[in-house]
Amino acid sequence: MRSGRPRARAVVLVAALMGGLLTVGAMAGPAGAATRYEAENATISQGAVATNHLNYSGTGFVDGTNIAGSYLEWSFDAPAAGTATLVLRYANGTTTTRTSDVSVNGAVVSAGRAFPGTGNWDTWANSTLTAPVTAGANKIRVTATGADGNANLDYLDVTVAAPSNDYQAEDATLSQAGVFSNHLGYTGTGFVDYTNVTGSYVQFTVNAASAGPASLTFRYANGTTVARPMTIAVNGVDVAADLVFPGTGNWDTWADLAVNATLNAGSNTVRATATTANGGPNLDRLSVGTPSDTERPTTPGQPSCSGVGENGLTLNWGASTDNVGVVAYDIYNYGNKISEAGNVTSKQLTGLTPNTTYSLTVFARDAAGNVSPPSPIVECTTSQSSDTQKPSTPGTLTSSNLTSNSVQLSWGASTDNVGVVAYEVRSGTTVYATVTGNPPATSATVSGLACNSPYSLTVVAKDAAGNVSDPSNTVTFTTPSCNDPDGGVPSSITQISSGWTIPWGMAWLPDGQTALVTERDDKVASGQFRVYKVTLAGTKTLVGTVPNASTTGTTSGEGGLMGAAVDPNWTTNHFVYFFHTSPTDNRIVRMTYNGTSLSSTSTPIVTGIRRSLFHNGGRLAFGPDGYLYATTGDSQQGNLAQDRNSLNGKILRMTTTGQPAPGNPFGTLVYSYGHRNPQGIAWDSQGRLWEAEFGNSAVDELNLIKPGLNYGWPTCEGTCSVSGMTNPKKTWSTGTASPSAIAIVRNVVYMAALKGERLWRIPIGSGESVGTATAYYVGAYGRLRTVIKVPGANQLWLSTTNCDNNGDASPGSDRIFRVTIT
Repeated sequence: MRSGRPRARAVVLVAALMGGLLTVGAMAGPAGAATRYEAENATISQGAVATNHLNYSGTGFVDGTNIAGSYLEWSFDAPAAGTATLVLRYANGTTTTRTSDVSVNGAVVSAGRAFPGTGNWDTWANSTLTAPVTAGANKIRVTATGADGNANLDYLDVTVAAPSNDYQAEDATLSQAGVFSNHLGYTGTGFVDYTNVTGSYVQFTVNAASAGPASLTFRYANGTTVARPMTIAVNGVDVAADLVFPGTGNWDTWADLAVNATLNAGSNTVRATATTANGGPNLDRLSVGTPSDTERPTTPGQPSCSGVGENGLTLNWGASTDNVGVVAYDIYNYGNKISEAGNVTSKQLTGLTPNTTYSLTVFARDAAGNVSPPSPIVECTTSQSSDTQKPSTPGTLTSSNLTSNSVQLSWGASTDNVGVVAYEVRSGTTVYATVTGNPPATSATVSGLACNSPYSLTVVAKDAAGNVSDPSNTVTFTTPSCNDPDGGVPSSITQISSGWTIPWGMAWLPDGQTALVTERDDKVASGQFRVYKVTLAGTKTLVGTVPNASTTGTTSGEGGLMGAAVDPNWTTNHFVYFFHTSPTDNRIVRMTYNGTSLSSTSTPIVTGIRRSLFHNGGRLAFGPDGYLYATTGDSQQGNLAQDRNSLNGKILRMTTTGQPAPGNPFGTLVYSYGHRNPQGIAWDSQGRLWEAEFGNSAVDELNLIKPGLNYGWPTCEGTCSVSGMTNPKKTWSTGTASPSAIAIVRNVVYMAALKGERLWRIPIGSGESVGTATAYYVGAYGRLRTVIKVPGANQLWLSTTNCDNNGDASPGSDRIFRVTIT
């Protein structure tokens, strides 16, 4: 037995990911669930079971003797012969790599395998390898090759690739299609090129050993930018109508697209039929395997906080279950992910701010990327800091290099008993800029200022405990006149209506004299999802409520009654549309409004948009083409934004009956994808669509939307260089934006900011670049939710939502303003 290993001072939570997908060539299928074999139950030669270190699985771990030749041997069963993924969980608290031979059934599959140091004996890591296994009983042995012996071993996870069958398209039955070999990268002897007609098809004959569910994976190429949908039928029954086969970049690039179906024992027919005049994509083969995992983990149990300190706490929750297995938990504070843990039920959160309340929720995640519903919320407040000494007052503040929208500031450094971590440029309590660093710089360029406007700014210093210094001296200046006056600037703001609670959606009736305005949810009279008509003068009248709307499970989040739109043909059909959360999903519904009252019933036109506490999207607007557009969030499951068969994380475009609008890039409702939480949408004088979007923790975005493009989330937040991702035209820090609605007046985008508490002005031109962004009303009215152009006038309506869960105002205190642009 080893001795003298230092015991870790804190619990380190390590995500021990189970298995994964294993590729072993053309015949490999999706991996099954991992089976775990604890080390303490294995055969031990020259070693013993120990419990003197933290974070092991099961009842202990194996501590081998420090000699070459000591070993640990597991016996495990494989359901079939094939290639297995073997995951060895180990700890090595030294700085010296320990090496071992790994053998399976007596054959060495990894000689001198390295087990590097893990930092300490309480920290565990995974070493993953693949090896051939036989059906039934197998043995894996880990034998030390150095005098230091093996690393500590905790468990073995075994995942055996399920067998699959491949069927080449050139061997199938073809109708209005032919076999070709004029492109690269196909398997077999060729591929099938569909004739460009509706109804052309490829039909495979597939054999199944037994009846049951299966995964059908089509390998295809589509060298165009237009999706080529197909209907997939099994034994004459459609299992996927208009399945989208998007572009792959060129005809030599192949991709896989899978759909689940139920097969009969014995022979089955699988037919892929083109549903548009473009025909189907080039088809290489069909692979039949085990069905993909689409089942979400169950909701994690009620979280609680323990060990609460100044800068951290331990979050605990009840375990989630899953049909395959939970691999990780994601932890959110409001709508932002702040941490994650492995398959454990607690996590130490560090780097928190003293005396601050955190609203925490937990999501479970499985290996297939399925995410559970959110846990209940727990609010935890960190302790008051023991450091109560505030930094000294910053030195003399001076200004220079004044322009119409920026100024350069400099000041003398502050001192602190612990250390200054940031400076804030402020006007009163409103923060215009934050400077961080170690130590933070003593100068800053403050941008985004409004032209021809007076400012009085000071600087304060902050320490890690949140103590704030006295403010510096004040610098006062007036910015010069605008460099870009053509688009006009906000010249006056007037309150026209008050007494609101989270006014969210606005839509004008054709007369341009009256708008419909929704309240997301009355947080006092919960369940009141009301719609008002509001005149130009600000007079509001309740016209009805939206049935089946709900905030159950999302009351403290962002669900409820959101966007509103009025049919372009309202004068004849009286149709109006709302985006709302229901007890099961987010949906778009149609109602009638006769000018006085709403109908008592609604007709859903789009359902199945996944709901969550946050990231619900919710904006509705009719485009200049007469079709209805909607924004949908990723529902806190980022991979849905990249899934073009999901409605989440998208901008949708539809007819007034909820059908895909003609010309949609994939033949579905999806117009663009890769969005996290898209909010505002508006069109400029050229008919181009612009969109504002919440980022996670780094930047928020203004995007120019084009059909079929991928806007990057969750691969990218803000600008990135990943091929195939579309970069935003403008970004902001989340502290100065958190954008909601946008409106366009005279080719200037106006963006309402929630956390930033300001109205951003962004000029746009005929090209795709945008001008300098400037901010108005910074901190003057709180959280700004919706901005909309007043018909026939260079004016905006602007609403606050200070009554939402991130605001601090009482219900009924929100307002609507009129902004004049001159």
